[in-house]
Amino acid sequence: MAVAICALGLFLYNNVVDNLTRQNIATGFSFLGQVSNFEIGEKLIPYTPRSTYLNALMVGLVNTLVVSAAGIIIATVVGFMVGIARVSGNWMLERLALTYVEIVRNVPVILQAIFWIVVLRNLPPPKNAFVLGEFGFLTNRGLYFAAPASTPVHFWMWLALAFGIVACIIGTVAARRYREVTGRYVDMLLPGLALILGLPFLVWLVAGAPTEISYPVPKGFNYVGGVSISPEFTALLIGISMYASGFIAEIVRSGIQATPKGQVEAARAIALKPRFIMRYVILPQAMRVIVPPLTSQYVSLIKNSSIAVVVGYPDLVNIGNTMMNQTGQAVEAIAVMMIVYLGISLTASLVMNLFNRFVAIKER
Repeated sequence: MAVAICALGLFLYNNVVDNLTRQNIATGFSFLGQVSNFEIGEKLIPYTPRSTYLNALMVGLVNTLVVSAAGIIIATVVGFMVGIARVSGNWMLERLALTYVEIVRNVPVILQAIFWIVVLRNLPPPKNAFVLGEFGFLTNRGLYFAAPASTPVHFWMWLALAFGIVACIIGTVAARRYREVTGRYVDMLLPGLALILGLPFLVWLVAGAPTEISYPVPKGFNYVGGVSISPEFTALLIGISMYASGFIAEIVRSGIQATPKGQVEAARAIALKPRFIMRYVILPQAMRVIVPPLTSQYVSLIKNSSIAVVVGYPDLVNIGNTMMNQTGQAVEAIAVMMIVYLGISLTASLVMNLFNRFVAIKER
């Protein structure tokens, strides 16, 4: 079998090389250093049409990572809320949650993204925009809203936020080990929030508490200033996050229902309030059931972001297709995209596996 597979691979390779040679298309990845000569409408890192194809792919990679990270956060929050609602005991809430799950799980994710881009594209034009108070406008070209003006202190605030998150993780691990050794519980919720939110706030105060706000203002056929979120990004984000949230909700529901009923009854017997039962009794035990399938949903969401080409969002696949059409390097372009998505998926799996080891119940 192995010999047959190797022979087939060699045949396909030789066939591809012969076809490319016949069409005078050079093989290799040297084309990545060529000038791209195309514009990208939505970018978070510096890029111009005079940049290389490699720079263009980096723009697409960053866009893919941003929409995937935002989608994972939204899908997780919505999924957990809907999953808990599915077992809340409230008849109306349970039926609403069930309806949501059945709709978003059974409508293909690509159709959901198309639906939302159609809805957003049919919003009023900029001159007739929906006014969101004094701070924003909603149009068919995107959502425009006021934001703090960019200053050097923002870099240090982001750095402080990252440090606070790392410190919170270290503190949580230390508190868990302390509980395992002494049996005493240390609540890290408030200290964790203080680290994550307090450190950036402290940096802001030390820097003089800059309060300059950039507001979006009409100019020509669009708005300038503030921050804007494009319809393409919004449609893709809503589509992939809602689709994943339906599956996550069912994972959460099954994890909660897998908790031994005796544990819940014992918690009720000592007069614990329902929210404390959910937080301290049910969810810690349910997480060991929830996390493994949750990893698969996160990886699926990342790969589903490749439907961005349908709504026009410049992700890795969209830019890769443009590069492939201009250079004719189809094999290399597809190979790059496959390797990048493989790397992202394996990294996400590694992180979730480490988290799974953290939440797993340790046997003494």
